[in-house]
Amino acid sequence: MDPSISIIFIIIGSIIALFFLLYILPVNLWFTAQLSGVRINLMNLVLMRLRRVPPSLVVNAMITSTKAGLNLTSNDIETHYLAGGHVNNVIKSLISADKANIPLNFKLATAIDLAGRDVFEAVQLSVNPRVINTPPVAAVAKDGIQLIAKARVTVRANINQLVGGAGEETILARVGEGIVTTIGSAVSHKEVLENPDKISKVVLSKGLDSGTAFEILSIDIADIDIGDNIGAKLQTDQAEADLKVANAKAEERRAFAVAFEQEMIAKAQDARAKVIEAEAQIPLAIAEAFRSGNLGIMDYYKMQNIQADTDMRESISKPKSGGDHK
Repeated sequence: MDPSISIIFIIIGSIIALFFLLYILPVNLWFTAQLSGVRINLMNLVLMRLRRVPPSLVVNAMITSTKAGLNLTSNDIETHYLAGGHVNNVIKSLISADKANIPLNFKLATAIDLAGRDVFEAVQLSVNPRVINTPPVAAVAKDGIQLIAKARVTVRANINQLVGGAGEETILARVGEGIVTTIGSAVSHKEVLENPDKISKVVLSKGLDSGTAFEILSIDIADIDIGDNIGAKLQTDQAEADLKVANAKAEERRAFAVAFEQEMIAKAQDARAKVIEAEAQIPLAIAEAFRSGNLGIMDYYKMQNIQADTDMRESISKPKSGGDHK
């Protein structure tokens, strides 16, 4: 092989070996850390690569925290990274909290970060409170008038309760419940319209931020509108319901009367049929009496005369109609 070609291969191999060595031994990061006042072992950086931890992330975080006056170790940062945390976010939140005199340590910040909350945003929310607008809340005063209120809730993050604390939905639900309770306890809707700040004072005094990740600073009623006359509607609905019940009972009584009348008619028809049937047996009985000799001709005529006299007396006893009088 040509010696010049061998030299070229040696040079290329040396360059590759040098880059590989520099990758394994991040001398530039170590040198930067030393210049920034961060004391870190070069071998520790090599072990970070073997543990699949980016040395640049740890070194930059150490430099930033050291310049900000935070006392953090590379082991703390590496542990949080391996736990799946956001190192840069935690460092920024610690620096912001320190500048704003907010009590926040590394352990709490990492716990908030690992809980899935944005710890840096939480620190910003502690410095700059946020306004939450509630949806329209409808409530009815004791006089039956419906009021529809909208409120603005000013909150800031409660750092110590970010882990396990309830969110904005709970705040809105509790504020809505407080508004409904306050309006519902008012004797007249005019009281609420005249003093809307009464709602804010009553609701704010209930400690609605207990167990949440926020601290309520103020509750302001932005708007109150008059809704429907719920009391009148309820009375109207009750009257209609009572009318339907009365109609149903009347219909029940009418049906019972019709059924009773039909039953009486049926009984009368049955009795009439029995009478007709009995009358039909009379001629047969008379004929049988003639055949058996128990009834004679004279007895029969006497019976006919008695019957005729009876019919005449009944016709005379009946009152005559007005057209018969002359």
